[in-house]
Amino acid sequence: MAAALDRAMVEGRLRIVAGLIRITGDWELAQDCVQDAAVRALDRWPHDGLPDNPLAWLTTIAQRRAIDVLRRRRTEREKLAVLQRLSEREPTQMSASDDRLALLFTCCHPALPLAGRVALTLKTVSGLSTREVARAFLVSEATMGQRLLRTKNKITHAGISFQVPAPHRLAERTAGVLAVVYLLFNEGYSATEGDGVRDDLTVEALTLSGLLAELLPDDDEVHSLRALLLLQQARRAARLDADGDLVPMDEQDRSRWNQRQIGEGINCLLAARATGRTAGPYRLQAEIAARHSTAPSADQTDWAGIVDCYDALLRRQDSPVVALNRAVAIGFRDGPDPGLAALSQVETDPRLSGYHLVPAVRADLLRRAGRTPMALEAYRDALAAAPTAAERRFLRRRLRELGAPD
Repeated sequence: MAAALDRAMVEGRLRIVAGLIRITGDWELAQDCVQDAAVRALDRWPHDGLPDNPLAWLTTIAQRRAIDVLRRRRTEREKLAVLQRLSEREPTQMSASDDRLALLFTCCHPALPLAGRVALTLKTVSGLSTREVARAFLVSEATMGQRLLRTKNKITHAGISFQVPAPHRLAERTAGVLAVVYLLFNEGYSATEGDGVRDDLTVEALTLSGLLAELLPDDDEVHSLRALLLLQQARRAARLDADGDLVPMDEQDRSRWNQRQIGEGINCLLAARATGRTAGPYRLQAEIAARHSTAPSADQTDWAGIVDCYDALLRRQDSPVVALNRAVAIGFRDGPDPGLAALSQVETDPRLSGYHLVPAVRADLLRRAGRTPMALEAYRDALAAAPTAAERRFLRRRLRELGAPD
């Protein structure tokens, strides 16, 4: 019975929550009613037997619970019309796809602060507890509770409607939803053993990207983002060695890469290409990740194609980080000296001031060029700016390899 409940909740929790939020406008009530229905199932199903349709059973119980709560709030006049609509509505009338999509767009509304969007998405769409969301942001549960409350109040006071945007606004709003999912993934992916592995965040981001692909099957950037996340996650296990130290991609054991995720990522990329649309930012990043993921070895990587993708990305967005990555790719395509020349054109950009990867890239190019004294100096600069313990251990290892004393 517990396993059947788990399956039903995985399949339908979001649909029920989204439908109740749309009807009642009460975020806390919707989530509480679904939890109450789950508790009721654990109490009833062992005695009454498994329902023919567990999801419909949970939906009905959650709706009845919402009706009971709203009846106790009868003095709140604005709830009376909601009560009438809810009592007349059959569970099968819940519009699952529209409700889930509307919930995602509401959580990621551009009027909300970015941190609030991410937190609300984790809480409401992914179903994490306030404590789990707080742990994701490395803040106290009380602090996160207040942040979530402010975000929900903003939705109410700003009159943010619970709906999928109009067709002419869909593209711009979808970009905001994708940005939240991408930020969530990067928060988890950039974490390392020494600083706390965040597989929970990457898994949630992958789940959300799959939901978006299901709800927006004709959007090429949705498929592209999912491809990018899968292809990056496929290499996650090889990024750290047995001691928890970082391993550069060109030194990784490719047998540890997840081939199933790579295959799924390539299929998502093919779906994005099949739309025939001009490649957007996520598509170009996915194309880069695909070239890395399908190369038999570092030496056989299609660096020319990767540089072409970075060139296209730079034409679409003026990003110094993209230009920095392009310099790295040029260093592998043409050699360290052309890479250093490309780096010199971007490292003075004030937007990269204090960015720890700038001296790290310079140090690696100088090391490969055989300029050991200059490389040592650059590695020391990178070490002073490195934000994580794993990165600092890696840079100290490079210093030792070049003969620097511990």
